[in-house]
Amino acid sequence: MQVNDTEVIVEGSGAQSVVMIHGWPDTHRLWDAQVEALKATCRCVRFTLPGFDRARPGRACSLDEVVDTLRRIVEQTCPGERVTLLLHDWGCVFGYQFANRHPQLVKRVIGVDVGDAGSRRNMAELSFKAKLMIVAYQWWLALAWRLGGPLGDRMARWMAGLARAPAPPQDIGAAMGYPYAVQWFGVRGGFGALRPFDPQVPMLFFYGERKPFMFHSTTWREKLAARPGNRVIGLPTGHWVMVQRPKEFNDAVLAWLAETDEARS
Repeated sequence: MQVNDTEVIVEGSGAQSVVMIHGWPDTHRLWDAQVEALKATCRCVRFTLPGFDRARPGRACSLDEVVDTLRRIVEQTCPGERVTLLLHDWGCVFGYQFANRHPQLVKRVIGVDVGDAGSRRNMAELSFKAKLMIVAYQWWLALAWRLGGPLGDRMARWMAGLARAPAPPQDIGAAMGYPYAVQWFGVRGGFGALRPFDPQVPMLFFYGERKPFMFHSTTWREKLAARPGNRVIGLPTGHWVMVQRPKEFNDAVLAWLAETDEARS
């Protein structure tokens, strides 16, 4: 299915839909193992974010454009249904804003490794070195986007290798860095003030424990875990939790989906 010039792949025939949104520098292929685990009981909806598909011309999108594309995808692939969001990295940023703006379309949220990133509480917990690392890699990717071409692609692939990203190098390009350019250079109007995400639906949150810094605050994590129906799971991984520990990740997702379905019924 084509939605807003975005190819959408739907697999599985379960009664509930899980919409999967990746981040940098990934594509819809990030979720291969999750689709295999979930498609027997769920409809798995996935796609490559606008501007991330190397087979199409690169383009920078505003927050409004990405959120509107998400809305159209959900409404056209899951008509009349509230969906479960499965989010990682920039997919969390975009997915959380989508849930804020369109709560009538969201039944549950599964967030991976990004919580209240950039909040005052998150920044207060980061060391000076960690803050420098964050600024350095994000500016590097924003600059790679600005330069573009073979040089920009090489810069993006070098950073992906440094971060141990699982995506194949040939699938990574400078154009994927546009969210960093939007954030730091104000491209496409910038992100402005992102609304904090305070989920009003059940949420499962995973985070990697073996990273130089966290993309969430301890306060946010503890508040989330304290609400009935929510779960917070830390695993001994880096940023790509679902790739580095797929069995533990998938088993936890399936168990939580069953638990929340039972609680609702």
